[in-house]
Amino acid sequence: MEIVICVLAAVLGLCVGSFLNVVIYRVPLGMSIAMPPSHCPKCGERIRWYDNIPVLSYIILGGKCRHCKEPISVRYTLVELLNMLLWLLCALRFNDNIFYLVVCCLLCSTLVAVTFIDLEHMLIFDRFQWILAALGVLAIFADPSVVWWHRLVGGAAGGLLFFAFYGVAWLVYRKEGMGLGDVILAAVCGLFLGWQRLIVMVLAASLVGSVVLLALRFARKDDKQREYPFAPFIALGTVVAMLCGDWLINWYLTLCGLA
Repeated sequence: MEIVICVLAAVLGLCVGSFLNVVIYRVPLGMSIAMPPSHCPKCGERIRWYDNIPVLSYIILGGKCRHCKEPISVRYTLVELLNMLLWLLCALRFNDNIFYLVVCCLLCSTLVAVTFIDLEHMLIFDRFQWILAALGVLAIFADPSVVWWHRLVGGAAGGLLFFAFYGVAWLVYRKEGMGLGDVILAAVCGLFLGWQRLIVMVLAASLVGSVVLLALRFARKDDKQREYPFAPFIALGTVVAMLCGDWLINWYLTLCGLA
């Protein structure tokens, strides 16, 4: 049964990843995600179903539009594969609780959309924050292993902690160190995780974010005023905390002789 769930999760993850590409492209432009049907942004030709099969169509077409031969961004395939991988990892981790598995998969897909939109547009749209908040509420009922008020504390702590980062950056540098969208994102992710896993999220996001951003600063010495999105690191930290948070917490407590 576990194998069936994992295979199903991988296939559905690919399909949802294809839909996420539509969301990532259209939402920032204010377009409907339903109409018009998928089409080439250059020649406007409608993309047929056989040219819209996740990953496979990209390979068959050689990464180009069938009609005008315009190169297709590799981002489309990357999003599909990433979403498939995340759904598969969720299935491997939570296959004993289907309700919670579905909630976790939806969380991952929402975070994928948030990440790629923030990378390109430096924006986090409110609709995604509401979806994540709703998933946090559903997690209260889907995952009884975390006490409900732990999740509420996690939401409050996540928001307050990142708002403190926001305030300190403003006082020191007289500019935003991160957007308020990042603060809200940390709060809704904290609601989903609970306060204990929130600690893992903050540490993972801060560590990876610091390393990557410092590397980018050194690589672009002539562009010190450039702003970078932080939502991708919050998303990464959230996924790490969701999948491995309990193990990491238990490992640390055992290491300290507290468990």
